[in-house]
Amino acid sequence: METLLKTEIGGRTLSIESGKLAKQASGAVEVRYGDTIVLVAVVSSHEERPSDFLPLTVEYQEKGYAAGRIPGNYFRREIGRPSEKETLTARIIDRPIRPLFPKEYRCETQVIATVLSMDQENDPDILAMIGASAALEISDIPFEGPIACVRVARIDGQLKINPILNEYESSDINIIVAGSRTGVVMVEGGGNIVNESDMLEAIFFGHKAMQPIIDMQLKLKEINGIAKRSFTPPERDAALVQIIESKAASKIYSALCVPEKTNRNAALFQVKTEMLEALQETYPDRQDDINAIFKDLLKRISRDIILKERRRIDNRKFDEIRPITCDVGILPRPHGSALFTRGETQVLAILTLGSGQDEQRVETLIGDELRPFMLHYNFPPYSVGEVRRIGGPSRRDIGHGGLSTRAIEKILPPREEFDYTIRIVSEVLESNGSSSMGTVCAGTLALMDGGVPIQAPVSGIAMGLVKEGDDVVILSDILGDEDHTGDMDFKVAGTKDGITALQMDIKIHELSKDIMEKALEQARKGRIYILDKITEAIREPRKEISPFAPKIITFKINPDRIREIIGPGGKTIRAIQNETDTKIEIDDSGMVKIAAFSQKEGDAALNMVKEIVVEPEVGKIYDGTVVKIMDFGAFVQILPNVDGLVHISQLAAHRVHRVSDIVKEGDHIKVKVLEIGKDGKIRLSYKAALEEEG
Repeated sequence: METLLKTEIGGRTLSIESGKLAKQASGAVEVRYGDTIVLVAVVSSHEERPSDFLPLTVEYQEKGYAAGRIPGNYFRREIGRPSEKETLTARIIDRPIRPLFPKEYRCETQVIATVLSMDQENDPDILAMIGASAALEISDIPFEGPIACVRVARIDGQLKINPILNEYESSDINIIVAGSRTGVVMVEGGGNIVNESDMLEAIFFGHKAMQPIIDMQLKLKEINGIAKRSFTPPERDAALVQIIESKAASKIYSALCVPEKTNRNAALFQVKTEMLEALQETYPDRQDDINAIFKDLLKRISRDIILKERRRIDNRKFDEIRPITCDVGILPRPHGSALFTRGETQVLAILTLGSGQDEQRVETLIGDELRPFMLHYNFPPYSVGEVRRIGGPSRRDIGHGGLSTRAIEKILPPREEFDYTIRIVSEVLESNGSSSMGTVCAGTLALMDGGVPIQAPVSGIAMGLVKEGDDVVILSDILGDEDHTGDMDFKVAGTKDGITALQMDIKIHELSKDIMEKALEQARKGRIYILDKITEAIREPRKEISPFAPKIITFKINPDRIREIIGPGGKTIRAIQNETDTKIEIDDSGMVKIAAFSQKEGDAALNMVKEIVVEPEVGKIYDGTVVKIMDFGAFVQILPNVDGLVHISQLAAHRVHRVSDIVKEGDHIKVKVLEIGKDGKIRLSYKAALEEEG
């Protein structure tokens, strides 16, 4: 049955419609906001997949037709890898819905969100998240929702729900908040160095505003939902659980007390291997069950160490940061480099500076974007002691890079003060807890090492949570094992004065304001501690950029002279670039930018351009060339493409009868500019130049 529900959100109408499109999917809805429409369809198979995790895939697709655009690639269709925006949005959908499926649900499930219409005002990412929850709610798929999602921005000091796209740049807070009826489940976004209390207010402002969307989904489910398929989590074999606990619990505990990650993993692997061998004869076909019970036991013991013994597996205090070392300038040829090591997480960041032509050009639904700052995150398999095929960046790599980008871009200098394209590459060399926040720290160090005049250093920290009923422990600088067995991954980056980026995911159903407030405050203290370590290594950006970085020379010319620099078919500018090994850009205002790899090359290109566009000055003497003889005088070229007339009366102090008696075509003579008329005509004097020079 076709059903259309509407509600007011952020002063505009949000609607959800079901029963009209994609009726063979397990559940499908259209979500509309203004003229932006997203179709979300979900399907789950009825056959369980043999795996120890939820086989959920989420795809988000932006179609060119939605904005009346034809894709700019050779094939003129949407092909190949998803764009960065599509990947990041798919992750935003995945992260809050994944914990809401039953723990042991193993049927392959897919969520596909497709942007059908885009009005250039309303971002479809929020609608895709809402649609995913609504489609799951009305389907037969087991799902413990609903949840809703809004964007919160602060503009001119006022919090606003779902601002239109052109308001993003004027906001100093821009976050996406997903939540349930009673708590927050996901946060993604950043701020322009915003304090913790303001960020917390924005998060729960968004949580309050999303409640009508949850109401609408519940009503939609009541009208158009179908019965959920029966699903009963498999019961553990109590006898087998008891046997495994008796054989492995104490050994797991001892292995977890090994402080170093590699040795700890090796000890746990040994415990597991011995247990499997011991049970092979009695339970020959129960390996999957044994692995699942072992995994549950490992998680329970890990959490008990924190909650009952009030300590961490590496014996740190709950708010203690692992040892930190910072090294800068470790690579000779890149324009900046740094190595940040925190415990067993190590990140090498490399800075490259380029010209405007090096900006990244990105095709989006709202038009092409130019990005003068890029941060690329790489996570090679050796960083976690694994063997794996090397391919392109994964969704995780793109997500971590996006978070690190938001953290750092807020402290970069404005383009008018530092006219370079900036690229940071993060090479994760070791990983045991938040390599994305390690990337933020290493990236800051590399920027300062490269002489980029950042506003302030920025650092990042990952926070964890273990919660059983009212017993809550917040952990600073979490290990990979604590992330795996804990209930929250909360990453916060910022300067000493405030937050620039944050990302929160939880594995429980929701998080209260009180817990978030405590986590933010504990993160602030940890962030400042890390910043102190960064500034011990390098207190401020270097005064000079690397001698190997390109030199940018900027100056302005008369826009009417641009065509003279370009030349016919670009011949002139190409010749200058080839001769001086430089890159030259000219915009319509007459702003010229020369990028050179040495000052000598830059100066050579600058002089060649100036020779073309230099304007004559009244009273100045020039070396000129006679280009044409007339009865009334001689035309003399004093600058490239600039001629003036020496009247016959200005050729000599005495009366001249014929111009050719004094000068001939091709003669090189000195002339003085007497006057430049309103029409641009130039009066020259050979006589005055001779008199002035003696």
